[in-house]
Amino acid sequence: MLNKIKEFFGFDIKEEKYALVDDPFFGKVAKEKAPDKWVRSTCGYCGVGCGLYIGVKNGDPVYVKGDPDHPVNRGTLCPKGLSEHEMVRAPSRLPGAMIKKEGKFEQVSWDEAFKKVSDKFKEVQAKYGKRSVAVISTGQLLTEEFYTLGKFVQLGLETNNYDGNTTLCMASAVMGYKQSFGSDGPPGCYEDFSHAEVIMLIGANIADNHPILKLHIARNKQVRGKKPTIIVVDPRHSKTANMADIYLPIKPRTDLAFINGLCYIIWEQGWMDEKFIKERTVGYREFIKNIQKYPPQEVAHITGIDVKTLYEVARLYAGARAAMSAWTMGVNQSAMGTDTVSAIVNLALMTGNLGKPGGSPMSITGQCNAMGTRESGFTSSIPGYRNFASAEDRREYANIVGVPEELVPTARGYAYPQIIEAIEKGEIKALWVVATNPLVSYPDQNRLRKALEKLDILVVQDSFMSDTAELADVLFGAATWSEKRGTYTNSERRCNLAKKSVPNYKDSKSDFEIVVEFSKYFEGKYELLFNGWSRPEDAFEEWKRVSKGRLCDYSGMTYEKIEKLGGIQWPCNEEHPEGTPRLYYEGMKTRNEEGKPKFVFADWHPLEENICTSFPLILNTGRTVEQFHTRTKTGTIKILEDLAPEAWIELNSKDAEKLQVKSGDRISLSSPRGKVDNVVVRVTEAVREGTVFVPFHFNMQLVNTLTQSLFDPKSFEPNYKQTAIQLHSEKVPDGIKLKEEEISGALGYQEQESAIEKILDKERVGSV
Repeated sequence: MLNKIKEFFGFDIKEEKYALVDDPFFGKVAKEKAPDKWVRSTCGYCGVGCGLYIGVKNGDPVYVKGDPDHPVNRGTLCPKGLSEHEMVRAPSRLPGAMIKKEGKFEQVSWDEAFKKVSDKFKEVQAKYGKRSVAVISTGQLLTEEFYTLGKFVQLGLETNNYDGNTTLCMASAVMGYKQSFGSDGPPGCYEDFSHAEVIMLIGANIADNHPILKLHIARNKQVRGKKPTIIVVDPRHSKTANMADIYLPIKPRTDLAFINGLCYIIWEQGWMDEKFIKERTVGYREFIKNIQKYPPQEVAHITGIDVKTLYEVARLYAGARAAMSAWTMGVNQSAMGTDTVSAIVNLALMTGNLGKPGGSPMSITGQCNAMGTRESGFTSSIPGYRNFASAEDRREYANIVGVPEELVPTARGYAYPQIIEAIEKGEIKALWVVATNPLVSYPDQNRLRKALEKLDILVVQDSFMSDTAELADVLFGAATWSEKRGTYTNSERRCNLAKKSVPNYKDSKSDFEIVVEFSKYFEGKYELLFNGWSRPEDAFEEWKRVSKGRLCDYSGMTYEKIEKLGGIQWPCNEEHPEGTPRLYYEGMKTRNEEGKPKFVFADWHPLEENICTSFPLILNTGRTVEQFHTRTKTGTIKILEDLAPEAWIELNSKDAEKLQVKSGDRISLSSPRGKVDNVVVRVTEAVREGTVFVPFHFNMQLVNTLTQSLFDPKSFEPNYKQTAIQLHSEKVPDGIKLKEEEISGALGYQEQESAIEKILDKERVGSV
């Protein structure tokens, strides 16, 4: 009682609870959480790939500190990284293998779970064929786990219907690189941010999504002696736009026309690098013929960026000694994402900005190991960027790993959206979901949920009880970050080491262990694929042999060297024993037939789903710095939940006036596919009139109920960013009404009303 009285009057300052002690490694730390040891590792959130130390006390992670010697982050971390240890023992963790019995999950032995799933998979495949089992993976596993999982799915289960959630964020970058260079692989590096005279960020809100990269831009003045010119291209005035010297509030999804227009101006004014074009590229003449469709006046009409500004941006970019373009989901998550990526590469080729310090087109990856699965995961290509359709590539891979050549698939199976469509059609009867949560992240949620009801069995392998896990028939409870050992590869191709620092949670197993053990329930598959494998190092050593001589060459790496150097950028081999910062420098060939980067032209076209009288606004979705993806990791971390506990809608003041709402009020959103209620309003000038922004992380305000089943026809990446919607408030329940002339002029297109009818009448996935 006395203590309560002292606390009430402020006499008890909780000195013991908040006391600090001297830590030999990091100085002052909280006495209550003072670690027994620090373990050097790598962050498991986004694709930046920050180095960190995990503080361990009594077998639990209690602290995270940035690694001051790591070249990516130099000791700094974002809010998610600083609190990463708090998710490891979260109440939402899965304790091990679980089976749903009479509607409730019951923890069982791994043997029982493996037997149930393997028996069902065999039954389904015997009845409907090998491809009736599908797997959807993630960008969160270790490279060793991706390689092991992909090998088992393709060669063990013998189904090529295997894809990852990286298709939802990075597939357009992959296909764009393939079009231009003949292979996936970001050509630049973070160091380029500190060498570029001009940095153009296109659909990339790095301040929220990759905040550590701001520090690389901040170093530019230190390296060059003066500040770079920063150009931000984004329909929304994001936090990143606050950094800009030039902010371009482009109309939604007109970035392809914008880049084509810059290329036209550079050609028209003779600002291109003719020597670079002649000696180091192919396809330029044909490209210039096509680019004539994009004179400045037409591009200004399409994009909303005036002619004078277009010329100024083109002059700055072309005139810079080194210019860099970087992009993320604002480019990728589009029905024209692949072609927009190639257009950004075209701009770099025209101006000679490839393979030199500060000059590169650079995609920024969303997940900690999206690069690892792209290279080794066996989804869109045979490991090592080999082509399924190439008999030589299939033979080479089979010989390296000692499997029958006929076992290697001759074609890629269904991509993520095609897997969902195949479930709808009854082709796929069993689905294994690994470390992803489509019941929040996938577009057109009502359609997805109806499809999943048709499955004979749904297996979810995850560390946390997610929305998707709750629907599963069987759960494989997996270990998470800090509980397992292996490598992640970040956006700049840097392979980092992640260390096991604490015991697994309860009876959970690492994803590597789960796959290897599960393979033993299929006759002869363990012996064929994983004979003698017991550690992640076994997979890493095979991956090194598989990647040797390929663009993504890991053959010169060891765990010890990776840790010593603070990560290694591939290719790493005898020629480049400490890695390669940039690709396609002078003398380095590309992987297409010509051996040179290729100009790839594509036409821009208007939005498929545009505004109309019923749905007069455009919805943009995205992320926020406090949360990660569908919150399976961050949703139980108090400090992050306190900062961003629910979704909100950013609404222009003019639209707020029409709805008679103010900041703090709650409204509803609807589209042709559904409705989302109880979303809190933030009135802001960050979004233009007629557009709104909502973060997608939150399952209570599930914004992907509204988004459309429209995908890039080359990459199959969803078009998350432009959805026609209506808003409803208590005072204006029927929503915003526009006159016909406002609709036809709002985004500069014609026949908007018919676009909605096409969406309602047509199944978009089936048309891609």
